[in-house]
Amino acid sequence: MCGIIGIYHKNKPVAGEIYDALIQVQHRGQDAAGIATWDKSKMSLHKELGVVTEVFKTDESLNSLEGNIGVGHVRYPTAGCSDASEAQPFYSANPVNISLAHNGTLTNSENTRSSLLKTHFCQFNTGSDSEVLLNLFSYELYKTNFRVLKNSHVFSALKNVFKQCEGGYAVNMLVAGIGIVAFRDPNGIRPLVLGQKGDSYMVASESSALSALGYSLVRDVKPGEAIIISEDGVLEKKQCHKKLNHTPCLFEFVYFSRPDSTIDSISVHKSRLRMGDYLGEKILKDYGDLEIDVVIPVPDTSRTSAMQVAHKIDVKYREGFIKNRYIGRTFIMPGQSVRKRSVAHKLSPIEIEFKNKNVLLVDDSIVRGNTSKKIIEMVRKNGAKRVYFASAAPPVRFQNVYGIDMPATKELVAHNKTVQQVEKFIGADKLIYQDLEALKSSAQKGNSKIRAFEDSVFTGEYCAGNVTKEFLKNLEQNREDSSKR
Repeated sequence: MCGIIGIYHKNKPVAGEIYDALIQVQHRGQDAAGIATWDKSKMSLHKELGVVTEVFKTDESLNSLEGNIGVGHVRYPTAGCSDASEAQPFYSANPVNISLAHNGTLTNSENTRSSLLKTHFCQFNTGSDSEVLLNLFSYELYKTNFRVLKNSHVFSALKNVFKQCEGGYAVNMLVAGIGIVAFRDPNGIRPLVLGQKGDSYMVASESSALSALGYSLVRDVKPGEAIIISEDGVLEKKQCHKKLNHTPCLFEFVYFSRPDSTIDSISVHKSRLRMGDYLGEKILKDYGDLEIDVVIPVPDTSRTSAMQVAHKIDVKYREGFIKNRYIGRTFIMPGQSVRKRSVAHKLSPIEIEFKNKNVLLVDDSIVRGNTSKKIIEMVRKNGAKRVYFASAAPPVRFQNVYGIDMPATKELVAHNKTVQQVEKFIGADKLIYQDLEALKSSAQKGNSKIRAFEDSVFTGEYCAGNVTKEFLKNLEQNREDSSKR
């Protein structure tokens, strides 16, 4: 998962505001950050490993990025790869200066890479599918045979890009002579929104970045749509590929997106409230015999759902953990040993909230299970009589192939296991999972026009692209913790 930003200003430098916007999407990636700008004569680029404040730790690093238009990126390493060469934006000078910031995964990137090597003799410096996407666009733009580059050439190139790309993706590009070019996969799996503030525009992964910087949400970029914001601030849009089944990623609502974001007209906060309502109803219906003294969230994402669970089952809600704000999101940390240490550093239990109580812990999801296990151990050491554990999401049983770096399937605690087996592994007295239909309803009630969601981590059914057994096997090998570096 990554975060992307594109900003146009009429008359002032843009790098500082891209920096501010990247901080607002930092939760989407902690591995690397970068910004590219254009001043109508020169493209400037700065990127490194680290969070935004580390990459741009001096005024010089921002001041060197001249221009009133630019794109930015925060990254976490998918498929186990954490390398400075794969920090974004990626840059190409052929046929014009182009910088690309990409969120998502192309499921057919290896075939596309092979084709480009044969047809265009492209040089690839990384194993990233983002570099494949950049080279594909560059080649298709070259094939338009333009003399003076126009929007029509860009749209024509993108039509062919859409035809050849499979998977889930959202992209911001900086194209010399054109401006910002933003587009979203035909299934709308990865989020992308357009905002405006006076004469300025922003295209971002999440609407929270817009509101934090005073932009108004104009709308979501449509699936298969491309938007151009010219060097002069003129906005043009075109449907470059027919919209397929609009299937936003369900895990965005469960975990990844900030609660103050809106995705495809669905409030993330309200969807999590509804998750809590449904989960509470299930507890009342199927687990009414449990004696629960207190409901406590596993900070932070689950807090909204946990409060609604407590309200629904009429049990007091308490904060039972102090969170170290200087530890990042453990889900996206590479390697199990790093994650285990981080959990211990990240959460400190408040003993009086657990001692001699029957505790219901609520988390957004259970992925590997090791974090849940560690937390339950903490709670028991602090005197809890019984520890029940509820997940606002159903069992995560399968790989995600559309840009979320889920572990290898065999590392998912629920894969090929019953609820009782997972319950035993994490050490809970009772484990309660959300039902999939309830989870989908939690999001869908925010926008009834959306009939389906990308839910492959729960079902193993992939809605976009030809996801072959070979592809899954290679992904599996790359995502094993033993491959992380």
